[in-house]
Amino acid sequence: MAKQIYVNLPVQDLDRSVAFFSSLGFEFDPQFTDENATCMIIDDNIYVMLLVEDFFKTFTPNPIADATQSTEAIVALSADSREEVDEVVSKAVEAGGTTPNKKQDQGFMYGWGFQDLDGHLWEVMYMDMDQASGN
Repeated sequence: MAKQIYVNLPVQDLDRSVAFFSSLGFEFDPQFTDENATCMIIDDNIYVMLLVEDFFKTFTPNPIADATQSTEAIVALSADSREEVDEVVSKAVEAGGTTPNKKQDQGFMYGWGFQDLDGHLWEVMYMDMDQASGN
């Protein structure tokens, strides 16, 4: 069985978060969606669980970090091209996200990121493997 990853993120307003990520092209698994949570599908084995803050609190004794004030993690996603990087981040901004950092262009690797409506940081990056290996 292939390994899977489930990133769990607290959100203030589940419907607002679903609308935001839907506008970026992500889909959700209705089998794992209710008023407390939804399962955002990144790829066949990669998922992000968006959990309403009160529900998220049931999984940890620690306080929830305010991602608008501090960084708890950076979720990085690969893209198939530089254009896809720009497209995803532009869609995030159009949907209400922000771009806290400038584009990073290191020749073989290109990236840019956005901060979602709850302050979580997302990096989208493209790596040209031919250029990276010197071919």
